[in-house]
Amino acid sequence: MSTKLEYPRNPDTPVSHLPFSPCVRVGNLIFVSGQASVDATGKIIQDTFEGEFRRSVENLRKVLDSAGSDLQHVVQTRNYVRDPANVARYNELYREYFPAPYPSRTTITNCLPAVLHYEIEAVAVVK
Repeated sequence: MSTKLEYPRNPDTPVSHLPFSPCVRVGNLIFVSGQASVDATGKIIQDTFEGEFRRSVENLRKVLDSAGSDLQHVVQTRNYVRDPANVARYNELYREYFPAPYPSRTTITNCLPAVLHYEIEAVAVVK
């Protein structure tokens, strides 16, 4: 038995010039690649931590929409926060987008290049 892999994308799904797909859908599971503060063409939009966080999560929302899901169906996130000083604000912002009960989560700090403050990747189920 073969499992079908799909690579859904809408016209407003952010793109990357790097060799990866925004997401892969396998059955009812959606695996979303890291979403950063980029515009629809993949250009990095530098901003405050909060601005980059919000843009990244909105990009995640667009990718999930293209695959038939939304933020309420996220089961796991992996988060990359460049500066540990932003972790408290990150937790506040995260609660706005992912209310309790929360998805499972991993957060890594001191891990991004200087041009980014934040990046998020996720696993979700189809709604």
